[in-house]
Amino acid sequence: MLANRVLFIDAEAIVIDKPAGLPVDTPRDGSPSVNGRLDELAFGFQRLPVAVHRLDRDTSGCLLLARNPKALKRFAQAFENGIVTKRYLAVLDGIPDADSGMIDLPLAKVSSAATGWRMRGDPSGKPARTRWRRIDSGNGRALIAFFPETGRTHQIRVHAAEGLGIPIMGDPVYGAGGPAMMLHAANLTVPRPGKADVNAGAPLPPHFAASGFAP
Repeated sequence: MLANRVLFIDAEAIVIDKPAGLPVDTPRDGSPSVNGRLDELAFGFQRLPVAVHRLDRDTSGCLLLARNPKALKRFAQAFENGIVTKRYLAVLDGIPDADSGMIDLPLAKVSSAATGWRMRGDPSGKPARTRWRRIDSGNGRALIAFFPETGRTHQIRVHAAEGLGIPIMGDPVYGAGGPAMMLHAANLTVPRPGKADVNAGAPLPPHFAASGFAP
């Protein structure tokens, strides 16, 4: 039940810990999604909440939903204006040489009939910037905190694979794939003038332990 995964709730906002494997938008085949289960998050309101942003299907963690149209507009503007603070944790299939840095790599969408679509680094693409810091390493892998300053599709995944040259463990598109993609939206802070920030943290899911980094 999504109601059991609520990290923050008030009259304007809900933040849930989205499980990996559950897409936000409803797939074409009608399989389960966050948008298909919004009734679980009404909590007495007649109006269903609306997801303000997106997380990839295989990414777990903090997902913000707005509980009314005015809040949705303000939250969307906060994301657009780049004042939302996001912290992701990821396990990489290798260890970067440096301890921290900034990846400034514009991204563009490419597609083909054979492989479908994906994002890639492209000097003529949309600006994309991600700060990163190594938290831990061992057994040839690294636990990295990523702080995206822009919100491009697959930004962290491409910045890891192309910007650092080391893909995220389990990434089915930009890495070697595997049972689970090790990318987690751990923290989310959304400023609200005149009100307390929307502030939520999602604990590392259990499958991170299998990579050698315990929740």
